[in-house]
Amino acid sequence: MNDQYVKNVVEAALLAAGRPLAMDELVSVFDERDGAIADEIRTAIAALTAEYESRGVELLEVASGYRIQIKAAVAQPVARLWQERPAKYSRAFLETLALVAYRQPITRGEIEQIRGVAVNPHIIKTMHERNWIRVVGHRDVPGKPELLGTTREFLDYFNLRKLDDLPTLAQLKELEDLRVQLTLPGAEREVLTESEASLDAAADLDHPADDDEEPPAENTAPRTQGLVASGLPDDSN
Repeated sequence: MNDQYVKNVVEAALLAAGRPLAMDELVSVFDERDGAIADEIRTAIAALTAEYESRGVELLEVASGYRIQIKAAVAQPVARLWQERPAKYSRAFLETLALVAYRQPITRGEIEQIRGVAVNPHIIKTMHERNWIRVVGHRDVPGKPELLGTTREFLDYFNLRKLDDLPTLAQLKELEDLRVQLTLPGAEREVLTESEASLDAAADLDHPADDDEEPPAENTAPRTQGLVASGLPDDSN
């Protein structure tokens, strides 16, 4: 099969899908189903990745597969296409998400013990609604509290392929500014900025947390960090 044709089909499929596509999904758009086409697709992905290096979009592999998205460097001007202001998450929300990400599986009670304050139920509700966390089991103690863990959608949203791609706590401590509040990707990606500051709190059991705040209302503005080049948001949560 012609290499240029394979590359064109892969590119078109990723643009049309509006979400990450796994390798088996990319293979399924071709008539041939043998192992050779998978190798050709990987070659096409590598070629497209190289071609996009000097352009405003990038081809990225995340937990759910491959997607084409806007680069952080051009996300700010592109975001002007939408009038809605991106929502901001409270420190309490980010610290709670950080603890789930770094200490999973973890119970709500353990989160409260580490943070020193009760977890606002709206925070957990919002994380479930965004499908960023899920119940992965129950702790074998009286009451059988739920064990919380992150989801594939959480990884996709933050451009991660696996949990091992999360920055280490040592890396977080080296950041110069840990106080910039994370916004839903819409301006330039800030290397998780405040999110990373909150993730750092997962390792600091003696750090006093602020009082829990209710998270913002669900934001309706499209994401631009993970936005596919076709203009469709890939965040369906």
